[in-house]
Amino acid sequence: MKITRIEAIPFAIPYRKPLKFASGEVHIAEHVLVRVHADNGIVGVAEAPPRPFTYGETQAGIIAVIDSLFAPQIVGLSLLDRETVHTRLARTVGNPTAKSAIDMAIWDALGRSLDVSVTELLGGYTDRMRVSHMLGFDEPSAMVAEAEKMRDTHGISTFKVKVGRRPVSLDTAVVRALREHFGDGVDLYIDGNRGWTAAESARAMREMADLDLLFAEELCPADDVLGRRWLVGQIGVPFIADESAVTPADVTREVLGGSATAISIKTARTGFTRSQRTHHLAEGLGLEVVMGNQIDGQLGSLCTVAFGSAYELTSRRPGELSNFLDMSDDLLTEPLRITDGELTVRPGAGLGAEIDPEKLRRYRQDH
Repeated sequence: MKITRIEAIPFAIPYRKPLKFASGEVHIAEHVLVRVHADNGIVGVAEAPPRPFTYGETQAGIIAVIDSLFAPQIVGLSLLDRETVHTRLARTVGNPTAKSAIDMAIWDALGRSLDVSVTELLGGYTDRMRVSHMLGFDEPSAMVAEAEKMRDTHGISTFKVKVGRRPVSLDTAVVRALREHFGDGVDLYIDGNRGWTAAESARAMREMADLDLLFAEELCPADDVLGRRWLVGQIGVPFIADESAVTPADVTREVLGGSATAISIKTARTGFTRSQRTHHLAEGLGLEVVMGNQIDGQLGSLCTVAFGSAYELTSRRPGELSNFLDMSDDLLTEPLRITDGELTVRPGAGLGAEIDPEKLRRYRQDH
């Protein structure tokens, strides 16, 4: 089970409509397919989604760092040498999605080699998660209509609402419209992507105090250290640290410093190996955990549900698993399907993902 080759293949698939939020917007999924080849003929797969407005990575940068730095350090290791892989990748700072895609493709290859699923390798708690859908910036009526479509078509009843615009009433009006339309039939939480100040966040939370929100996420920047502590100390719902708490050390600082009371785990940026560390830390600290979405495609969403289903804590809350529905196509031979508000892990070994060679030829950008 020696690693013989690592491929980084750029591809681009348009979104049906752009997803807009406080820190940026996405029109095309310009991702990188990572394939880890082993000497037993097995190939593991994962995808890296560049998010320059969050982590500073680009599609070209991910390919360059994998080809020039990471692959030479990893080729020749066993699929079982995951801690060695983690240590060698950690020598290079940054590049979270590049590192994570390699890590997850290794886990996939290992599962395929052992003929067990990644979820079973990780913990095997369940085989499914409830789904939360992310609603990007739009007019209140359009966001209500999208939520209604997701509920009626896919059975989704939990929605993460992007906020962070000015004036704050633009977003509080949306959340109020959603609550008034659906009543108690849906769960709602908000994500500011660091778009507001602490004072604006506090005002917005006061305006929404009667709307029964589950969580508030990254409403103001973590770098506003005192302002964020002041905010977290007064709001009446768990405050999720997302992009401000990528590593276990980040989680420790944010939580013990009073700047967060819950966390988001995103396999796209911490893979399976580092996500395990974060999960175990959160369990020990008694934190709420939400499985987040890096505007993933279907392969990325499959990685998220594989990890989230492996543990009781991560499967307790709905995971953000539906943004692939906004893409015009994907690379998998068999598309993911959300039924009755749930997404199940794929049966079979590894992640259970098979790449359609014709679709890859159509969307890849390196030929």
